[in-house]
Amino acid sequence: MKLLISNDDGIFAAGIHTLANTLAERGHDVTVVCPDRERSATGHGITMHRPLRAEKVVSVYHKKIQSWACSGTPADCVKLALDALLDDPPDYVLSGINHGANLGNDVLYSGTVSAAMEGLLEGIPSLAVSLASFTHSDFQPAADYTCELLPYLSQLKQPLLLNLNIPAIAQSKIQGVKVVRLGVRRYRDLFEKRIDPRGKTYYWLAGEVLEESDNDLLHGLPNSLSQSQNRDFMTRFTTDVRAIKSGYITVTPLHYDLTAYSDLSALQELLSS
Repeated sequence: MKLLISNDDGIFAAGIHTLANTLAERGHDVTVVCPDRERSATGHGITMHRPLRAEKVVSVYHKKIQSWACSGTPADCVKLALDALLDDPPDYVLSGINHGANLGNDVLYSGTVSAAMEGLLEGIPSLAVSLASFTHSDFQPAADYTCELLPYLSQLKQPLLLNLNIPAIAQSKIQGVKVVRLGVRRYRDLFEKRIDPRGKTYYWLAGEVLEESDNDLLHGLPNSLSQSQNRDFMTRFTTDVRAIKSGYITVTPLHYDLTAYSDLSALQELLSS
């Protein structure tokens, strides 16, 4: 398979090294285009008011891998690769392995997910891969499962982005794989006020994760379903946050269409009255 891999942790991050090298060693045609430095939590931002630069990187990855370091965001990297650097489009776009989970509404801020989403915007099935820890550094289980999941992308009825999170535990302790929905992962944003050496004020964001609640879980479910149908749906598809805590690998299908379809009719009726 012809694969394009990007990330938001930068060209020298251990996660992307493990993923790209593992895939190359298994015979895939791998190209890496990722930021030249860490670009975490940049969302789907793109560069419009300054030039992008991309430099070939040698002696960093497996000898079969072509790699570029790009001055832009994760989304920039994938756009540039698809439109300028690659001779032919890849079969799939992969992003990661991210150091830290991308669960629930993290996906709205994640550069990792945004890089994969850029592939989906071009009609290419994509995969975002994250290790659910900022301290654990064994990325091999995540890379191994990515290799197992990859063939299934060709069997999807339509191109999708699969958001994959791997629990940071020994491979032997992983409980299995669950297809899940996004949870609610709200943050209490705390801005620490500081003074720099020149006497000017600046702020440092240090958000605290708030755990999801059952009330939160009802949000986002189709309002066309009855209460019992909602309960059945919630039972059948738990959230990524809960499944990760139970030791499962989580796979969540994502799409760029954010339309709240279940609310279209109610909104139209409200505005027409």
